[in-house]
Amino acid sequence: MTEHVTALAGADNSGTSADVDCLAVTARKPPIGQLGFSLSFFANDDQQSRGPAAYRLLREASEYGDRNGYEAVWLPERHFHTFGGHFPNPAVVAASLATITSRIGLRAGSVVAPLHHPVRIAEEWAVVDNLSGGRIGLSFASGWNVNDFILAPTPFELRRETTNQAIETVRRLWRGEETSFGHDGGPRAVTSFPRPFQSDLPVWLTTSGRVEGFEAAGHLGANVLTHLRGQELDDLPEKIARYRKTRQEHGHAGPGHITLMMHTYFHESRARALADIQGPLQSYLGSSLDLTQASTRRAAVTRTTSKNAERLREAMLANACERYMGESGLFGTPSEGIEVAERLAKAGVDEIACLVDFGIEHAKVMRSLELLTEVKNHFRH
Repeated sequence: MTEHVTALAGADNSGTSADVDCLAVTARKPPIGQLGFSLSFFANDDQQSRGPAAYRLLREASEYGDRNGYEAVWLPERHFHTFGGHFPNPAVVAASLATITSRIGLRAGSVVAPLHHPVRIAEEWAVVDNLSGGRIGLSFASGWNVNDFILAPTPFELRRETTNQAIETVRRLWRGEETSFGHDGGPRAVTSFPRPFQSDLPVWLTTSGRVEGFEAAGHLGANVLTHLRGQELDDLPEKIARYRKTRQEHGHAGPGHITLMMHTYFHESRARALADIQGPLQSYLGSSLDLTQASTRRAAVTRTTSKNAERLREAMLANACERYMGESGLFGTPSEGIEVAERLAKAGVDEIACLVDFGIEHAKVMRSLELLTEVKNHFRH
């Protein structure tokens, strides 16, 4: 999804790498030879729902994942659009989940660093880390939607440089190091509180699939969060190999951790599964497309519409939906899911982040989670 595709600090959309000190990464990994499964959320709130019901699926699915051995819950950061609009601050949502879960990881699918002071990032997530007993992880984002930068003290064009600086600053604060910041009366050195539960901050970089993004994550010693929009499954093994080779060349211990986000839905019948997802998925992709188009506008424009333009849009969405159902999602029966997951494990993927809240009704998603658990448990033998 577009919301997950911005190349983060050190891996921008042009594929260039930034010079940033290496990141200490401590990600919980499944044992060697086993594939981890987590849950990912990024609902489109086109109905603009309110009250606790708006977070019912997130809450109940997270509790289910906590009881049934899932690796983590992934939460995004989004602003000014119904697409992802329930998640303006993943730290707030993660804090609520920390109080109702005890084992599952709580990870930010994005912290858009240029929109926040580094001290606030360190403080907020240290609170969640303590509430959860050391279960948080962060994927830093440089941002991609110009509207979001209403919140930023720095220009949109400097977002990558700002993110690089923020990552290193947050790391220092996380370790308890005194850090200086500009002030009207001159630089002031501060130490952030509370002290986090974890001594090292688990860090991911998100890449849209450019090999340069994988290499940048390897250079930094960070984990990778990616997806199959804009890249093919058959290309993943080479990219992952490049990532791990780069990690080794830059002196980082261990193979790193590859997390792949995939839309996920299971039913005992493949035909029923595809029938259940087609309408919601096409609507979901359409909202993502609208947000993407809006994000590319640097000035107010009048959008012209025509019957032909609408037909072209619907045809494009139908094609995208077919591709997701056939190639880019974890859909169908549990046995089909196992086959796809085995391909991913052989490609070098360590964890599948299963995006489950793309518009299918609540009861069906919860039943799908039971079948997903059958898939997950296949990799625990």
